[in-house]
Formats: sequence, C-alpha cells, structure tokens
Amino acid sequence: MWKPYLNGFKIYLQLERSLSENSIEAYLHDVEKLIQYLAIENINLAPDQIKLAHLRKFIEYLNQLGLEANSQARIISGIKAFYKYLLMEDEIKQSPSELLEGPKLSRKLPDVLEVTEIDAMVAQIDLTKPEGVRNKAIVETMFSCGLRVSETTNLKISNISFDEMYVKVTGKGNKERLVPISGSALTIIKLYQDAVRNAQKVKPGYNDILFLNRNGGQLSRVMIFYILKDLAQAAGITKNISPHTLRHSFATSLVEAGADLRAVQQMLGHESITTTEIYTHLDREYLRDVVTQFHPRSKGKMSK
Repeated sequence: MWKPYLNGFKIYLQLERSLSENSIEAYLHDVEKLIQYLAIENINLAPDQIKLAHLRKFIEYLNQLGLEANSQARIISGIKAFYKYLLMEDEIKQSPSELLEGPKLSRKLPDVLEVTEIDAMVAQIDLTKPEGVRNKAIVETMFSCGLRVSETTNLKISNISFDEMYVKVTGKGNKERLVPISGSALTIIKLYQDAVRNAQKVKPGYNDILFLNRNGGQLSRVMIFYILKDLAQAAGITKNISPHTLRHSFATSLVEAGADLRAVQQMLGHESITTTEIYTHLDREYLRDVVTQFHPRSKGKMSK
C-alpha cells in the first residue's frame, strides 16, 4: 500500500527537486526504514493513516538500536520530506511529522564506534602474546555478530559452524538464535583455537567454552570490559567504551548501510513489543545475505 506513494515521491525528487541518484536513494531508504518498523510492530497502516505517535515510537526504536543522534536526525528529515510531498499532492490534510522532533541531546545516547576506530583498537593488540590472539578474536566476534557480553563469555565451540558461517547464541531468557559471522572473525577464532586454546589446560566443565582466561576457566564479563577499555585508551579513543558499544556499532553499521531493520532486530535477539511471529520467514540464508551485503567486516569466506 506504500509503493504508489514511494514511486510518486521518487518522481517528485527527480523532476521537481532535481536531486542526484544518491540523494534520492537516501530519501527513499529513510521512508523504507519506517515501513520496515511498521511491519515489525505489525502496524498495517497506509501513509495517510500514520499519526505522530507512530513516528515518535519509530524514532524511539532507532534510538534503542543505538543509532547516533545525527543519523536519527537525517532519517527524520527524510520522513518530513516524504510527508511534505504528500501534503503538496493533497494526499493528506496535515503532516504527522510536523511536530516530530529529533533525539533529545540531553538524553544520553550510546557511543558508537566507527570501523576505523575498531581497526585502531585491534591494531593495539600484541598478537605475539596468547592473550592478544584471544582478545582480537573477542573483539572481532562481538563486532561481527553484535553479541551481548554474556553471550560472548558463554559462547560454545560446538555452537560455531565454520562451514555454514553461523554461531548459535543463547540470549536472554535462554532463547537461542542463529547469527551469521564474518570470515575474518572465524579466521582469528580458528587461530586462537589452534595456537592458544588447544595448548591450555582447561578446567573441568569448560571444555566447550570458547574464550578462556589464563587459568583455563571461563572469561568474566568484567574482564572483557577491561580489555575493551584498555584497547580504546591505547588507541586514543575518548568515547565511553563498553562491551555494549560493539553491539551498538554492529547494529548501526548495518542500519546505516541500508540493512532490513527486521533482520538486524532478529540478529540482536530483540523481541518485538507486539509480536515475534513476524520473524519466522527470515531464514538463515537471508540473514547471511544481509550481513554479507551490509557489514563492513564481511568480505567472503574465512582464510585457510
């Protein structure tokens, strides 16, 4: 029901606004993100039925995904342009976006790392040390999969599929989900296993846990926090860094590149406020295609 409006909006941007193809695509992607959100929340409304409350909930959703304030502001600008067009065409009598405001600057938004900043952190790791190989595997896995810190510390070797390029993750409420993992992350995990972990004496009960401390036990959540803090400080990054920062950065990099919001939400393990059944059609191949197309770390298979 949105397609005719989007087609008209595109023609308006081309002929009357004379915008470049890139600018037009950006505007259309902003509106498509709204459409994806409505589908996630099972809100089956046409553009002329959308109210300000729906748009505010949409922006709140983007905020929860970890999108930075300037990214949210740009999407709001696209939504407002769309409804301005509908107003001009007499498709609506009043724009629901007229009173839509950007994220409150007083409200603390999570810091997000650019790919260059993550690269700078990884560059600080001394790979000649056993813990260095492990720490790089941790950073790459968390950024590649958007894992919570507890999901990272509990990650099992038996739940990593090197051939299929997936990890099975146990999230909140012991709910399991499959998340695609990049070839670069799998490569460093394999190196960590072969060169470091296999040489360790593992404590009883931790044989299947991937990331171990120097005593052969499970790595703590606090230790990962300190690892990331130290790497950020060494890289000269002044942002407030925590394990959750990598999770937000994962989501932001995908959404910014144009990934389907439903796919991102499923990979994060977020539940819809109103329904979870909507995800059943998002199969593994589709999720992997989304990551392959939009994640900055996904450039093919793992290195042998």
